[in-house]
Amino acid sequence: MLHLLLNSSRPIKRAITASYDLVAIPAAIYLALALRHGILFPSVNNTLLIAMGLTTGITLIGFIKLGLYRAVVRFMTARAFSTLGMGVVLSAAALAVSSFLLKAPIPRSSIIIYFFTAFALLGLPRLFIRSLISQLGSAHSESIFIYGAGEQGIALANALKTSKEFRTCAFIDDDKRKQGSQIHGLRVYAIDDIDSLLSSHDVDKIVLALGRSSISERKNVIERLADFPLEVLTAPSVTDIVSGKARIEEVRDIDIDDLLGRDSVQPNQQLMQQNITGKVVLITGAGGSIGSELCRQALLQQPKQLILFELNEFSLYRIEQELQQINDQQKLNVSLIALLGSVQQQKRLETIFKAFQVQTVFHAAAYKHVPMVEHNVIEGIRNNIFGTWFCAEAAITAGVERFVLISTDKAVRPTNVMGASKRVAELVLQALNQRQQDTTFCMVRFGNVLGSSGSVVPLFRQQIKEGGPITVTHPDIIRYFMTIPEASQLVMQAGAMGKGGDVFVLDMGEPVRITQLAQKMIRLSGLTEKSPNNPKGDIEIQFTGLRPGEKLYEELLIGDDVEGTSHPRIMTANEVCLTWPETHNLLNRLDRACHEFKVEDVIQLLKDAPAAFNHQGPSQDWVMNASKQR
Repeated sequence: MLHLLLNSSRPIKRAITASYDLVAIPAAIYLALALRHGILFPSVNNTLLIAMGLTTGITLIGFIKLGLYRAVVRFMTARAFSTLGMGVVLSAAALAVSSFLLKAPIPRSSIIIYFFTAFALLGLPRLFIRSLISQLGSAHSESIFIYGAGEQGIALANALKTSKEFRTCAFIDDDKRKQGSQIHGLRVYAIDDIDSLLSSHDVDKIVLALGRSSISERKNVIERLADFPLEVLTAPSVTDIVSGKARIEEVRDIDIDDLLGRDSVQPNQQLMQQNITGKVVLITGAGGSIGSELCRQALLQQPKQLILFELNEFSLYRIEQELQQINDQQKLNVSLIALLGSVQQQKRLETIFKAFQVQTVFHAAAYKHVPMVEHNVIEGIRNNIFGTWFCAEAAITAGVERFVLISTDKAVRPTNVMGASKRVAELVLQALNQRQQDTTFCMVRFGNVLGSSGSVVPLFRQQIKEGGPITVTHPDIIRYFMTIPEASQLVMQAGAMGKGGDVFVLDMGEPVRITQLAQKMIRLSGLTEKSPNNPKGDIEIQFTGLRPGEKLYEELLIGDDVEGTSHPRIMTANEVCLTWPETHNLLNRLDRACHEFKVEDVIQLLKDAPAAFNHQGPSQDWVMNASKQR
């Protein structure tokens, strides 16, 4: 019966509610008179009945005007009950006036009693239904703790009252002033109380509701919670809630930025705008993880025109649609141009640069996946070295003012073809910068970025969801990590500081041991690591061995000759470079070896270049090795 009632149409529910009120209002008047006279059956005459009828009619009209019948009972809030109180006050006034005008036998004190009886008969059933539905809805919901008893935590707890998925058991908060108190019927505990709470509550999830806390504060909280057998989730950010991207009750996995990231330094707006605002900006590899974020950051600086250059059609379409939406929403009025093409086509690049009078180029197009380039050496060299050279030559011919190469920490003492190709690309730009003065060339190196296409984080998360195992190449492997927005902002600022031929190095923070990262992600998922010491654990970590060309650790500098800059997170390195004739000779020899598909000659030429390339073992190029077997 209750299920049928709950699933009936809104007009039927309103009719049932109004019908109940039609009976409850006269009953409340009768009960008030009974209490006033102290007898169970007070006498009722015609004038009293007329006064009761008028009061009932006026009250129902008042309730309709106040919108009480538009409120959904199961979602009624304190505001709705205060509105009900206003309606009851109006009803009491209607009773007083009608009884006075009709001279009905209603004592004045009974009017006051009526206010309470009416509120009880009209409000308590609504409160009971709301509570009953809430209990029925949460009967099969999962119990959780909320970390943070601030505004966001309270809003989340209120939102989850009507959720069928989660039910809040308690708040956890570090504020000693809140600990021991009750907020909306939920007790606030300290983090040290979690162990005792787990023994009395069947809870295996905790949701972070930390409001506008900094990344370092969130990281500290997450690391403390990693010691408990709880899956750590997070509530959407205030920005996402306000923008409508998410609802407060939509809890999700924690952002790995919170676990590995750090508080970013506020960008220098003058540097951010210097080569972008009011200029024609072109970004190669616009659909990639770094290129797309460069596009987003550049768009916000309001260039005169933003040109997206990308080989992959779908990636280009996706980033263009996203940028156009941002452009329209924020009324930036930036002209967006999406162009398909390869950086290996110099003539097309020249035509584009001249046609749009490009002033600034961010060159992010590259093959960057280490094992993939090891297995496809020729294409890796063509794209990373010759693509950079052709793009740079096109920029010089077209009179581009500034050209910024997105480089990598793998270019430092490289052990893989990808890293060596990026180091040679740096050498090419350094030599071109010496050859002419019209275009300023500079390059920016940084390490792994969180959430990029090659990041281990989404891979680990997927492996955990599938029940494991998590695959790590080596127990001692370490990496530097940075968020994509911070890396992109630093690239733009570093590019603005370049005087010509500069190699900028970003401060990547503290290195992260990948095995420890995997272990933390397992614990934060509420699971345990399966190991010889814990054979009944949930997720096993398997070590697969270093992949071709992979290092145990990455470096960001070649030499020790490093200087600081005006930005605390950007340094500059003085690197060995070649003259243009020497570089041109190297490029010609590489071109001939690639054309003849002599993979071993290509690798030897990379070793001979001043790139400190130390290739480990025989080449893993698939085509070359398949040809040898025939």
